Amino acid sequence: MHLLWLVTAIWAFSFSLIGEFLAGVVDPYLAVASRMLLALLLFLPQLLRHNTPPRLAAQLAGIGAIQLGLMYLLLYHSFLYLSVAEVLLFTILTPVYISLLDHLWQYKTLHFRWLGPAVLAVLGALVMRYQSLSDHFWFGLLLLQGANLCFAFGQVAYRRLPLGDTLAQRHSFGWFFVGASVICFAAVLLFANWQKLPQTPLHLGILAWLGLVASGLGYWLWNAGARQVNADQLAVMNNVLIPAGLLVNFVFWQHTVDWLTFALGSLLILASLRWASVAVPSPTKAP
Repeated sequence: MHLLWLVTAIWAFSFSLIGEFLAGVVDPYLAVASRMLLALLLFLPQLLRHNTPPRLAAQLAGIGAIQLGLMYLLLYHSFLYLSVAEVLLFTILTPVYISLLDHLWQYKTLHFRWLGPAVLAVLGALVMRYQSLSDHFWFGLLLLQGANLCFAFGQVAYRRLPLGDTLAQRHSFGWFFVGASVICFAAVLLFANWQKLPQTPLHLGILAWLGLVASGLGYWLWNAGARQVNADQLAVMNNVLIPAGLLVNFVFWQHTVDWLTFALGSLLILASLRWASVAVPSPTKAP
């Protein structure tokens, strides 16, 4: 669990940096592709030093292509149809997808009582993030749920692979970014606005942080942490980022926070995390 908390802190700061300095200035497809390339370069020495079985390399590349590459492609397209507030609102459904996919994967059946912690986490996030909806948002909603499913599937699939302990996983994790990079660079060729390149050393520094730390170390540690907890703990932790990000925005950028809804939503998410820790089946230990 400590790995998931560490990455949550890293990503909370990263979202603030994107919102304050890159959003609307640097093309998102170019930004994401540069992040994937830097993350791949971070793990490249491990890929060159250690041989990965071809089947495992293909599985990791496929997971990366779906969890990050396809997810980002669908996410950024959803902004064409949804407001930022609506995107933030509908990303809170990811915990339900994780819980459903993992239990279906492991037990080949569904017991909806297992969804309790995930649904409570969604309710907590909804309390904090709910805003009125635009008139035309259904296609954007479908795109965003596709993105949520991609991110959920990647986490569930990774935790089922035979990879060894956290340190051993770094030897082959670069293949994850190979797959992600292929999709992201294809999206750049199709959709990028080349007029919105990073212009300042600050932009380049933030992209370096996002690529090497938030994406490189962040996704490695997050997926490794996903293998150390049960499915519903993982599901709930996907929404812990919401109060963490709001708190960082308040502390560092003085963004307004509704403290009543923040407190109520945070309590519900913490309660769901406690519920997930004591009331659901234990995870199958990864070999």
